[in-house]
Amino acid sequence: MPLNLPEPTVIAVPAFVLLCLAEMLYGWKTGRAHFEGKDTFTSLIMGLGSTVSGALTASIAAVGAYWIWDHLRLFDLGQAPWVFVLAFVLDDFAYYWIHRYGHRMRWMWAAHVIHHSSQHYNLSTALRQTWTGQFTPGALFKIPLIILGVHPAIILFVAGINLIYQFWVHTEAIKRMPRWFEAVMNTPSHHRVHHANNPKYLDSNYAGVFIIWDKMFGTFVPEDDAEPVRYGLVRDLGTFNPLRVAFHEWWGIIKDVWSAKTLHDKFMFLVAPPGWTPDGSRKTSDMIKEEWQARLSAERQAAE
Repeated sequence: MPLNLPEPTVIAVPAFVLLCLAEMLYGWKTGRAHFEGKDTFTSLIMGLGSTVSGALTASIAAVGAYWIWDHLRLFDLGQAPWVFVLAFVLDDFAYYWIHRYGHRMRWMWAAHVIHHSSQHYNLSTALRQTWTGQFTPGALFKIPLIILGVHPAIILFVAGINLIYQFWVHTEAIKRMPRWFEAVMNTPSHHRVHHANNPKYLDSNYAGVFIIWDKMFGTFVPEDDAEPVRYGLVRDLGTFNPLRVAFHEWWGIIKDVWSAKTLHDKFMFLVAPPGWTPDGSRKTSDMIKEEWQARLSAERQAAE
């Protein structure tokens, strides 16, 4: 079996660096890409930390994946080219759900929030990755691929290709791709929407490679030129401290679970959407969107 496939993201690192530098130069000359020194440095530190934490826990994940492969798989699909293509599509489908739950379950959001903590949007933002994703249930979504008969090494390989694809969509330098491409693939326009904190855009465009998943499951929102994207969290962290960026939401969960009065509330602080509280004193994204829609409706009625 293909146990010695290359690691695509490791190979791509020099290209990532060169493209970041090229975008900086392009932004300096045209004003169509924006960087801030401390923010970019934080993104690079978060990317480095993600690489280190991933390497430290890779063996644990591998043990689990290969145990499932040895004991639970239904088939062995082999190494034919069509298997890699199938694995790429299925892995991207799994990524959609991992990403969606990463926004809708606070336990998973605690890891993913790092990626959304920048108020800027450029290629360095793509490198702002979690240090703690391996401590969430996200990997469970890929178990069906192993059971189906896709070798863990193939899954790891196509997941790396998926991440490489996602790098280039983190830019303001590209406004729109051709219409046929925008219809099927994730693009900078689609992903800018995903990184927005505007109520109109919250919880949308979870795609990794194929935007068709969002269109199939009702989470697609097109970029509206009349509604410029604002980047970052609904409540900005106000810091470039990498440790706070990495762990602030985990600390928030610990405090909420500790102070919760019932087992139900303790559990909900883990699995409910970010912002959930028993008394509704904080706002979830659904509540924010409902309030925005109510204001919009009131403004329209007043205009009539």
